Amino acid sequence: MKVEIWSDFVCPFCYLGKTKFEKALESFSDKENVEIVYKSFELDPNASKSYKGTMSELISKKYGITIEEAQANNKRITNQAKEVGLVYNLEKAIPVNTFYSHRLFQYAKQLGKDNEVVRLLFEAYFTDSKNISDINTLVEISKAAGLEEETVREILNSEKYTDAVRQDEKEAQIIGVTGVPFFVIDGKYSISGAQPIEIFKKALEKALDK
Repeated sequence: MKVEIWSDFVCPFCYLGKTKFEKALESFSDKENVEIVYKSFELDPNASKSYKGTMSELISKKYGITIEEAQANNKRITNQAKEVGLVYNLEKAIPVNTFYSHRLFQYAKQLGKDNEVVRLLFEAYFTDSKNISDINTLVEISKAAGLEEETVREILNSEKYTDAVRQDEKEAQIIGVTGVPFFVIDGKYSISGAQPIEIFKKALEKALDK
């Protein structure tokens, strides 16, 4: 069974959804035969590579709400993350362009290191408040995953793996993905958003029965 997951590394619900799906998978009867395929999706391809304001300021401006409302929203999401064992520091997060992160992920995917790099990118952004558009930061993340520093630096300073990112995004467009996380289970069932663990469990069992 193949499970495709479209996500972006600055999307709080993507990290939540990934974690909830993994928890659902733990008790799935056929978990040993599940192949997880991560896919690239950029929520804001025009985002800057650096951002000096806070997450609350960005959300306030983007959605036309007050700073206090944005902070309350961040707190709710942080509490949801805590419930599944994740640590979010949203007020310190640096909302940036994720294109370089996706190119790093696509390279890691070729080496079978995509699961580890995806986890490290989410952790770097949401827990450690790192700029995941910065090449030096991405090199450090790749080293932690066992990737070769010189090769990663050369890739990120080029246009390599751009086509792989664009192909995933094109696929998302074709099947009508407008928001992430978006899960396609065995080409039969789709789930949008960080749904409850039970929803993922039921979808997996249903796909297995078909």
